[in-house]
Amino acid sequence: MSGETGGCQCGAVRFEVTGELGRASICHCRMCQKAFGSFYGPFVSVKVADLEWTRGERKRFASSNKVDRGFCGACGTPLTFEWSSKVIDLAIGAFDDPAPIRPVVQMALESAPPWVAELPGLPVKTPEEEAQMQAFQADIVSRQHPDHDTAEWPPAS
Repeated sequence: MSGETGGCQCGAVRFEVTGELGRASICHCRMCQKAFGSFYGPFVSVKVADLEWTRGERKRFASSNKVDRGFCGACGTPLTFEWSSKVIDLAIGAFDDPAPIRPVVQMALESAPPWVAELPGLPVKTPEEEAQMQAFQADIVSRQHPDHDTAEWPPAS
């Protein structure tokens, strides 16, 4: 897989990976939990030489003495885990099409909430509940950048 694009939620920061994607992982450490505001951080590694920032620049936070975390300064979307001068990890959810990027390893499971393994067994909404949710969402106007590159963002109109 190459030529993959992605970026933050507001569209201020965009990237393209021109080479092959590396190992995709899920990290459950507390730093990743805090950085994503979630149960874990999903990442895929790429060579720095194969990564081009096509719009804007990410901000960085030195979350430790060994790692910088990149994010959008405008909307806060987590983008990177930077631990090497040759390899950078990109947030899988920041890709325009994250579905093919399948994690192959989990790390720091000792920090995972004990119920994370039970998530697939949670009940799902009934068709009636889904219909109510779709009715609520029908008139939402998204300000999120679309899942593809744009010549400009936000649109002039």
